[in-house]
Amino acid sequence: MKTTENEGPLAGYTVIELCSTIAGPACARLLADFGAEVIKIEPSDGDPVRNMGSHDGNVSLYATSILRNKQSVSINLRTPQGQSLVRKLIAQADIVVENFRPGTLERLGLDYASLSKDNPGLVMVRISGYGQTGPYKDRPGYGVTCEAIAGVRHMTGDPDRPPARVALAVTDEHTAVFAAFGALMAILQRQKTGKGQIVDSTLYESAFSMMEPHVPAYDRLKIIPKRVGSNLPSTAPNSLYPTQDGSFVLIAANNDVIFKRLAQAMDQPELSTDERYATQRARAARVKEVNKIVEDWAAHYSAAEIETRLIAAEVPVSKVFTIEDIFHDPHFKQREMLVQVPHPEFGELTLMGVVPKLSDTPGKIRHAGHKVGQDTTEVLQNKLGLNMDELNDLLKQGVIHTQS
Repeated sequence: MKTTENEGPLAGYTVIELCSTIAGPACARLLADFGAEVIKIEPSDGDPVRNMGSHDGNVSLYATSILRNKQSVSINLRTPQGQSLVRKLIAQADIVVENFRPGTLERLGLDYASLSKDNPGLVMVRISGYGQTGPYKDRPGYGVTCEAIAGVRHMTGDPDRPPARVALAVTDEHTAVFAAFGALMAILQRQKTGKGQIVDSTLYESAFSMMEPHVPAYDRLKIIPKRVGSNLPSTAPNSLYPTQDGSFVLIAANNDVIFKRLAQAMDQPELSTDERYATQRARAARVKEVNKIVEDWAAHYSAAEIETRLIAAEVPVSKVFTIEDIFHDPHFKQREMLVQVPHPEFGELTLMGVVPKLSDTPGKIRHAGHKVGQDTTEVLQNKLGLNMDELNDLLKQGVIHTQS
């Protein structure tokens, strides 16, 4: 464990990131946010995530966030010298996070068996589509394909339309959390035994974890769940309702106590004593009917009026926010979910805040994502003791890349 200037519960731990796109970099970002020293290894043309999302000029705005708090070291892993440099960096590290297809690290001579000989306490987090074992392990996998095989895509969208795509990288981010959790469990175990281990985290299993209620239901009752759109199966009212001003509100009156409050707020208190609607089970048998009653009521009010009325009645409700709404919302601001960070080209840039919130050792954004190879010279000098002649020689051979 190395001493660093970072703060947070993971300060002193060193992480080597051998990742691209989303799940792997998001996992390492979580560790970096809480103080780990994360050294990202990427090729001279950069992680493909730098080409995703919106750009301001030549700056990838997505990369400024998902690569934040990391040092960017550009090494050509296709060269023996590059592989040797990475091996030496890993020998000093606590955790490696990688998301190559299974077998790639082995072909590069960076397999766990050989790495752990030099570093017995090493924890290797391996993120892939389908895992390091099993008949599908060699398949390429993205979050979207793994949602399909996990049954999640079958559940997504409206019942009268084909399965829909969620417009966010839900499975990648979900996998990142599981992977980071696994890494910390392995570190805790290492404190007891001194030995590291492999964390095998997959996109399809992370997606499948969201199918938890449907596994026993199919086993016992052979129920195959279907798409339900914005509704919650067997529960009403719990849906999106159009408002008078062309917006939508989400109202969730899931239990009898809350439904009674909603009925009062709608000036229809008789609904809560009507035997057709009075109980959760009764409403579950009339989901469409109950939702229609609430929909007809909501159509007469603006989203703001509905929020004001239902919040006062202690009924869970929210307007469907856009990102513009979020930027103007006081709660996001006070909870530091929109953080202004210094940026060399923009002066300041707003990034998403750190999650979760720790009372004594909170995470922190130390800097936005660096350029490709911005930290190559510094890291190889400080970690491996290379001098400028050695670095220049590696640069000429195309083994490393630095920012000029």
